[in-house]
Amino acid sequence: MVVNLIKQVINDIWPMLVVFIVALSLLRFFYLQNHRERFCLHQELSYLLAIIYIWLLFSILTSTEISRTSGINLTPFSEILRYKFGSKLFNYNVIGNILIFVPFGYLIGSYVAPKKIWPVIITTLITSFTVEFVQLHIGRSFDIDDILLNVVGGFLGYLLYIGLSAINRHLPDFFKSDLFYNILYIVLIILFGIYVFGYWGVVFK
Repeated sequence: MVVNLIKQVINDIWPMLVVFIVALSLLRFFYLQNHRERFCLHQELSYLLAIIYIWLLFSILTSTEISRTSGINLTPFSEILRYKFGSKLFNYNVIGNILIFVPFGYLIGSYVAPKKIWPVIITTLITSFTVEFVQLHIGRSFDIDDILLNVVGGFLGYLLYIGLSAINRHLPDFFKSDLFYNILYIVLIILFGIYVFGYWGVVFK
């Protein structure tokens, strides 16, 4: 269900997303050129993907078309315990709310590189609270459980960042080089392009 929701949102915003990516890429290119800064493919793609992720995240979370109910829930775990473990609603409302914020926690870790967990928790908590506040004013609901699940997702994302950073420190030098990451990103882009063109081919067939 979460994957279908992401595809639905992308279907709705892809024209604006394409224009945004082209404009932002050109701005970044000329910025690097005018400031005589070194171009590194994987770093630039990482910045672009981070921006796109944040845009998609809040496009999904503030969409009024996926509204289920409206109102306020301030009782922790009351909504979580309503869903049967393993059911579609459980996967959508519980697992989905966790997974969608895992990249957010990873981004905080990689950008801020905090020595303690508190910047991740506070940033995720305030961001999620803001999302719920906005949802309440666009016909959706304010749910304390969503905030708790989002914070768990941010925490897991930070742990992922810590784990990958620890692994990276013990890798051979080649696997930490810009060349390796550039090759890896190119392969991932090709695979993603094959998937996207295949998906759109099915959609518009």
